[in-house]
Amino acid sequence: MSLLTNVMDHSLDDGYAEAAARKQAQGEGGLPRTLRAKLGLAAGLVLAALVVTVGAAQARVAAPVIAKERQELIDRIERESAAADRLEDDVDELRQDVEQRRSRALDEDGSDQGELVSLLAGDTEVTGPGVKLVVDDAGGGSGGGDGPRGETGFSDNGRVRDRDMQQVVNGLWASGAEAISINGQRLTALSAIRAAGDAILVDNKPLAPPYTVLAIGDGKQLSTKFQDSADGLYLHALKENFGIRADISVEEELRLPAAPSLIVRTAEPKAGKGTS
Repeated sequence: MSLLTNVMDHSLDDGYAEAAARKQAQGEGGLPRTLRAKLGLAAGLVLAALVVTVGAAQARVAAPVIAKERQELIDRIERESAAADRLEDDVDELRQDVEQRRSRALDEDGSDQGELVSLLAGDTEVTGPGVKLVVDDAGGGSGGGDGPRGETGFSDNGRVRDRDMQQVVNGLWASGAEAISINGQRLTALSAIRAAGDAILVDNKPLAPPYTVLAIGDGKQLSTKFQDSADGLYLHALKENFGIRADISVEEELRLPAAPSLIVRTAEPKAGKGTS
């Protein structure tokens, strides 16, 4: 009990109390007592206040400058965006002018062949019967087996690849398709189906699964001929061995858009009458 009583009566250690009393007696503790010390403290406080005041003033002066620079940057972005929009409009007008001139040239020079040439080149929208083929990645991951991918080294054999779509399209062309599109992208004789990583590109435009292939032609004959062809059997093997989903149906009417941004690669002036 005497120990508890001593702790409660002397909460501050006697040694600390003695040290504090000694410093106070020597003039080392508390606020400065000499004039020099007081002046030093006052000078320090004034200097600190001056630094804070100058910093606040500079921040207040710099704020309008920063806001002005920000607004100038916004105005510049808006001007450049408007200029880009105007250039894009000019490009669209020029493209339409080229399309009109090309159509007139085909009509004048090709006579009854102009429409056929335009159709074969993918320059016009087409409608008619045909088949709809939907190809999609495997639903439950990659499969196995010794099918078409047996030795390709693909890490995911259940994913549709660019070469799969190449074979599908080539098989449809060979089976009598007159026009083909993939996910709304019209194909021509110059179209390229390539890969960029896991994405499939058609004429440099990325497509996402499922891949909907529309082919115009004699629907029943086109469907039967394609499924019996080597390319149709290839697609069937992918379905059986790797779970890739493929569904083909005969459609009474399909609508395919025109191919975008067709380019005239070669052109020759028509020789006038009386010239050689």
